[in-house]
Amino acid sequence: MLTKSDIESKLINNDALFNNIHIIKQRFDIIPDKDTHIGANIAYQDIRELRTEFINELYDTIVDWIYDSEKYQEILKKEMQKGKSRAAASSAVQRKASEKFRGNNVTDKLLVQGQMGELLLFHFIQRFMKATPLVRKMKITTSADMERFGADAIHYRKDDDKNVFVLGEAKVYTSDYQFNSAFKNSLDSILNTYVNFQQELNLYVHEDFLSPELDDIAESYLNNTIENPYFDLVCIVVYNENKEIDVLNNNSIYSQIEEIIKERFKNFDNSKIDIKSYPILSRINYIVFPIWKLEELAIEFQNKIK
Repeated sequence: MLTKSDIESKLINNDALFNNIHIIKQRFDIIPDKDTHIGANIAYQDIRELRTEFINELYDTIVDWIYDSEKYQEILKKEMQKGKSRAAASSAVQRKASEKFRGNNVTDKLLVQGQMGELLLFHFIQRFMKATPLVRKMKITTSADMERFGADAIHYRKDDDKNVFVLGEAKVYTSDYQFNSAFKNSLDSILNTYVNFQQELNLYVHEDFLSPELDDIAESYLNNTIENPYFDLVCIVVYNENKEIDVLNNNSIYSQIEEIIKERFKNFDNSKIDIKSYPILSRINYIVFPIWKLEELAIEFQNKIK
């Protein structure tokens, strides 16, 4: 069984992406009351929003979502054996990853938006929850033999004596302000994911969807021989914000966005978060990511992967 250090060694370096994301961590007026909820927005340099830089960095990480480090090195080696330089081989691996990400539905706007949300979820879970992918969901997306359904992210980490499974859902809404409906849908989706987790995981064991060294962890969970299994839930809601902000300087902008996120949390009806009926919701972690003119940004991202 892998150790905690083994798992953490598999986490990717995504500093470059998060250099273009401003993070707000505090206690928001939402249940469960905890300090692990996150507000996020595209970073600013003075009064310039780093939209292009954010999209470029997100695009560059597609290869991390498609391939784990071992698979990346395997493909890189094969490309170099064809007679390519390391730089040319790296470019070829990036191209292959983009082709897999693009699949046959690059013109499907909703699919691209969803993949953008799942890619962000992948990074937030690794950075803030220190959990590595247990299931490579992008492989399922591009598999001709597997229907795409279930969790948007299934990650794993080791916490002392606990084996922690992190289940994640991503919701991206480009229409004018739909925060409440997106938030409620994310809750419904993550509960459904949790309830059906064992059935879903059973489909992936012994397939190419799991990293080989993590296959034993999935097997032990399904056989109920794993010690101290534990679940964490995370939902990321990326939505189109329409509240105007005064563009004065970056600190002022960040303060205004923080207030907007606090207001969105506060105005959500806590009675819809039914922890009494679903105790697992006491472990949920929210990531709220407002983006102005989100549809334009999604189109820009879509154009990069064509």
